[in-house]
Amino acid sequence: MGDGGEEEGGPLELRDVLVIETNDGQSLDFEVVGLVEDDEGNAYAVCYCEGADEFVVTDDAGTLLDDDELAQEILDDFFVLAEEGAPAEAEPEK
Repeated sequence: MGDGGEEEGGPLELRDVLVIETNDGQSLDFEVVGLVEDDEGNAYAVCYCEGADEFVVTDDAGTLLDDDELAQEILDDFFVLAEEGAPAEAEPEK
């Protein structure tokens, strides 16, 4: 029984879309743009909403993190990895 688009409750994958309802009742579509794992093997998804220009961090099941400090640390790591990865992807095209 799917409840919210996740297939059989499996972990989130890149390009999955989460619909998150805000406190004021809006529904925003967040696309999974990155998957990050910490030193203990916990998986997190970095999600981006283009309309709101906002990032959120969830666990691998799509639940928003309650710990803002941890979420910010994961975002910081994601941005560093994204910066390091971007030039490497562009180089082989030369």
